[in-house]
Amino acid sequence: MTGAEILLKTAVNAGVEICFTNPGTTELPLVSAFDTVPGIRPILGLFEGCCTGAADGYGRMTGQPAMTLLHLGPGLGNGIANLHNARRARTPVLNVIGEHATWHRSADSPLSMDIVALAESVSGWQRTSTVSQHLSQDTADAITAALSGKVATLIVPSDVQWSEKSGDDKIHPPKAFDGFVETESIERAVALLRTEKKAALILGGWALRPSGLAAAARIKIQTGCDLISERAPARMERGVGIPATEFIPYFPRQALALLSKYQIVVLAGTDEPVTFFGWKGYESRLLNDNQDICQIKAAGKRLPQALENLADALEAPRSIDTAVTGCSQVERPALPQGQLTAQNACLILAALQPENAIIVNESITSGADYFPLGAGLPPHTLLMLPGGAIGYGIPCAVGAAIACPRRPVINFQADGSALYTLQALWMQARESLNITTLICSNRSYNILNIEFSRSGITSPGRYAQTLTDLGNPAIDWAQISQGMGVPAVAVDSCESLARELKIALDEPGPHLIEMML
Repeated sequence: MTGAEILLKTAVNAGVEICFTNPGTTELPLVSAFDTVPGIRPILGLFEGCCTGAADGYGRMTGQPAMTLLHLGPGLGNGIANLHNARRARTPVLNVIGEHATWHRSADSPLSMDIVALAESVSGWQRTSTVSQHLSQDTADAITAALSGKVATLIVPSDVQWSEKSGDDKIHPPKAFDGFVETESIERAVALLRTEKKAALILGGWALRPSGLAAAARIKIQTGCDLISERAPARMERGVGIPATEFIPYFPRQALALLSKYQIVVLAGTDEPVTFFGWKGYESRLLNDNQDICQIKAAGKRLPQALENLADALEAPRSIDTAVTGCSQVERPALPQGQLTAQNACLILAALQPENAIIVNESITSGADYFPLGAGLPPHTLLMLPGGAIGYGIPCAVGAAIACPRRPVINFQADGSALYTLQALWMQARESLNITTLICSNRSYNILNIEFSRSGITSPGRYAQTLTDLGNPAIDWAQISQGMGVPAVAVDSCESLARELKIALDEPGPHLIEMML
């Protein structure tokens, strides 16, 4: 077997089923091996950031790593923003980078680059495989690291890929993920929550899955604590019958107003919250030294069990009533009429989104009014942007749709950030994915306009205005989408959006709706 075949057989043996790739010359042995090693479906992306974003969406929905296959340092560089998002989301990713042949690297040829240094910024684990005899173990170790919620980067020179392995052809399995729950942190949380002080339980990661939220609801019933989610969860379940949480606001003034009222803060699946930027007049921390802070220490998938242990230790009831879950029946908003505004777009999405939908939200400023509606909607999954690097929405929707082909995917998408990875629309068309993309077309980087206002700059200068304006020339999203093979329309009224969204959700395959806000 060649090294490339060994790598793929090891990955298949470990349950890896998908590879998102934009390969080059240094990856051709692996490209050829897809035809000799069955079990992994390769999916072409036109841009590496689409591949890494799709791997992020896939991993969030399955809990299993997809493989990426990228071309040298520049290919990794093109994909690094969405690998950053995957790292922040604790998404399992098997990130494979082709490298020049070992004997060619010293020549410093045009595409040579320090891949190791670049990979370090986003990888929780990385290794360069130097001989084909070690490639199965290297791949298994990478998958073991990925399964713990990391981006695992394996760098494989082309001669290691094409070399024939001599001797034993053993395929190594990944190690079993040995999660942990630290008893001492649960005992400390029990002691704090048994006091009569006002408490908050801030949830993130696997704590926002159904079993984690159910355990958190038991804790709320017993102690009266409030349930809060981290600012931008990688994945959370929402809707009728699912315990509701309040989001930590983006801006520090509102976040401090929410969090400062608590004397006790218990963290589960998330670190202590901080401000998104270093804003003038605000400290980085959103909590303070007068609060008792406890972090439940548990590894990834063990978080729901840790919360169950905490609820049991508090002698919390097993049943969960509607006072905790929020709404006992679906409460959709009425369809608005007339001019299409950002608020009305949120209302229409909430009124029409189907049960069991996956909502990939990168609406930035336009989607603020959507979040409060989620508790009253049919059960659905919400994917957000914990890493903050824009351009994740369209490719993340690709990965989510491939992971869950029977579930409708709706990408609620800002126009500025959509431009970073619009090539993923082509992937949607090529794979016939059931994705509806809603483009919030306000033709600006509106978040910067809001930041100008917060900074006291009420009249930005001519050059400053040009750096937030996307309207000169106006971007025609319907034409771009159609050019990528995705049917598209532009709408400018509530009635037309409701009509076109119903059509898109009823018809198979991808659709795009440009909402002129």
